[in-house]
Parts: sequence; C-alpha cells; structure tokens
Amino acid sequence: MSQDNDKTLVIAIDGPSGSGKGTIARRVAAALGMRLLDSGALYRLVALSASKQGQSRAAAAELAKIAATLDVRFSTDDEGDEEVWLEGEEVSRELRTEECGRIASQVAAIPAVREALLGLQKSFRQPPGLVADGRDMGTTVFPDATLKIFLTANASERARRRHKQLKDKGIDVSLAALSRDIEDRDRRDSERSVAPLRPAADARLLDSSNLTINEVTQTILDWVESIEPRE
Repeated sequence: MSQDNDKTLVIAIDGPSGSGKGTIARRVAAALGMRLLDSGALYRLVALSASKQGQSRAAAAELAKIAATLDVRFSTDDEGDEEVWLEGEEVSRELRTEECGRIASQVAAIPAVREALLGLQKSFRQPPGLVADGRDMGTTVFPDATLKIFLTANASERARRRHKQLKDKGIDVSLAALSRDIEDRDRRDSERSVAPLRPAADARLLDSSNLTINEVTQTILDWVESIEPRE
C-alpha cells in the first residue's frame, strides 16, 4: 500500500450481526461517493467457495488457501443494492442465506483465514475514501481509521430486522431460529481468540434500536462533517 493510500479517509463501521451496518455502510458510501468494503461478505465468500468446491468441512489450511485466492468483485445494481461476484458469477442471494452465514461465522474464527484476508481488505483503501463494515474494521484492519463507529441494537430488534429482510427476499426462516442464531453468533464472535467483536477504544457507539435507517445514516454523515480534514 502506498503512503498516499495510508492517508485515505476510512470510515469503519463495526457491530454485531443484524445491527444494520451493511445497509448503513452502503448508504453512507453512496452519499459521500466513497468506496465500500463489505468485509462480512468476504468470509461468506470463503464459505460459499469452499462449499462449491466440496470443501465445506475443509481443514483450516485449505480454507486459508481458498481465502488467499478469492476472485471477488463488489458492484451496485440499478436500484442501489449490492452485487457480489465470485469468479465472475453474481452470488449475492447465495451469500445471504442463513446457512452460509452460519458457516461464515465459523470460518471467521479461524486465525489463518483472517490472516489470509487481511491484505485483501486493506487493498480496498483507495481514494476518494472507504467505508468499511464488519466486526474488526476499527480494531484490526484499519486501526487508524478516520472515524470509527460501533453500531448495535438489542438482540430482539436485530432478529426482527433480519427476519423481515429475509422475508422480503423470499427466504423463509423462523424468527425464533434467527434469535437463537444471533445469540450464538454474538457469543462466538465476542469469544474468539483472534480479533474478537468489541468496540475500538476510540469508537463512537451508536444504538440503532429505536432509530430509522435515515436517522442512523444522517447521524454518521453529521459525524463525518465534523471531522477536521487530514493533512
């Protein structure tokens, strides 16, 4: 990475599953004309790629090799929704299944996989700036991010949002099962030995439980506006 890229503005949005960070990150990036990194999608891509290769139960070394050679591209469709391409195939719908998310959470706990993806994530830091969402963007991947945000919501609200999101996409899943899955992911993400889910010491905490998407987006845009320009 060049020295100039080291100075590129980064907005890191971390938080637990279902907090809305992906939706908010896309909106903030679009409003500011900045690049977007959906880091959670990378772990889902590793899980999906392994599954397509018949290696969904592969050992850590094999999964790390898959992570190191991911052919991935992010784009946006005409309606502003994110598109994710794996080896030239658009796989957004496959990535958003609960099964893929469950496997991805397990994959993300493997240190070798996280190490393999670190360089790929850092490569997204390019002008005019980057909005990066995930679970360790502000603590591990971009510890010098210009603005760090820890976005959260209570577990029941996160389950309700996820349930609605999946129903809107025609994916049938029970609310009770989603609640259990979110609790399991929270525990696994916060207890893993490498890059556990936690706010960065200098992160701004934002609880979206009782806020609309527009209110959360505007809060972050106001925070960005208040940042002094970097030299």
